[in-house]
Amino acid sequence: MPNKDCELPAFLPPDGKIREILERYKTIVVVGLSKHPEKPSHFVPKYLKEHGYKIIPVNPNTQEPLLGEHVYPTLSEVPQEVEVVNIFRPAEDVPAIVNEAISIGVKVVWMQEGIVHNQAARQAMDAGITVVMNRCMMKEHQRLKG
Repeated sequence: MPNKDCELPAFLPPDGKIREILERYKTIVVVGLSKHPEKPSHFVPKYLKEHGYKIIPVNPNTQEPLLGEHVYPTLSEVPQEVEVVNIFRPAEDVPAIVNEAISIGVKVVWMQEGIVHNQAARQAMDAGITVVMNRCMMKEHQRLKG
């Protein structure tokens, strides 16, 4: 059985699909948004917010606003439709997040750079959700929409 720490993505949507996600969906729930500005889990969502996306933080470890937005403890507690779930959590946390994403009907699950979980990705795709793994949403935005 492959080591989950070394798992490689079994698939990646083509550039056209990634561009479509970036153009079509403007509300992004960030699971694991950090209050620490030096961390990618803070500066990537900050960049996206500065480029017109609505950012909704999910972080059970803080109740203070992040990036000026109310923080929710879980994905299921976000009180509006969720289009994109951007995951900044270790791969072992991904299956539970994907299960929540499926239950609330998200359109896209995006696992940030360094995060891969092929089994959870397959489960999401089987539920009709588009999946991106091991890609930084900020870098893809700069590369494809720059």
